[in-house]
Amino acid sequence: MSTPDINSWQSVQDEVLRRIHNRIWKPGAQIPNETDLAKEFNCGRTTVNRALRELAESGILERKRKSGTRVALHPVSRAVIAVQIVRREIEERGASYGYALIDKRVGTPPHAVTFAMELAQGEEMLHVRAVHLADGVPYALEDRWICLRTVPQARDYDFAQKSANEWLLENVPYNRATLSILATPASAFEQEYLAVPDKASILHVERATWRDKGPVTFVTISYQPGHRIISTTTS
Repeated sequence: MSTPDINSWQSVQDEVLRRIHNRIWKPGAQIPNETDLAKEFNCGRTTVNRALRELAESGILERKRKSGTRVALHPVSRAVIAVQIVRREIEERGASYGYALIDKRVGTPPHAVTFAMELAQGEEMLHVRAVHLADGVPYALEDRWICLRTVPQARDYDFAQKSANEWLLENVPYNRATLSILATPASAFEQEYLAVPDKASILHVERATWRDKGPVTFVTISYQPGHRIISTTTS
């Protein structure tokens, strides 16, 4: 049976998980190699590699040099909060996605960001702020700092058409992250761009990521009151 073209590592990951959960690929079974999967999905081998690497780090696959990739016999069960593309999150809710860049500038981040990213005081980063819309209504506010030392190409990307959230997930892999979830009264800025009333409490997801070469980004995604974060268990 033919498989529709897949153009993102997340889509490859979803299809691999579907085959594992449906026992098309059973525990302990060797799966096709990256070249064959890339040909089947009509995507790049690097796309397949990223998807399989993520699943191996989650304990779902076992990868050994020269012996290929197998479905783990005893996968580790763990709670996972996925780093989601906000556009996809909105579309999966059946809503029409919209996006607007608020501003983009190079500057010195506040101390809290510098501390969280393990940076030296005074190091400049790229600050990008944008609002994500669902059916024309503010859904989430993205407030992001990007390390230009690690991701220098971000300086020249305008982020007017594609969000930093989506661009980074597609282009800059990470191998370490921290995550915090908190609720606070909305600031004046958040009230304006999320269209929430004064003193409303909103949910924030703060995430910092790193790769081998150094820190990647620190982002706060702020949601409308009543938003829920749902974790999934992989096995």
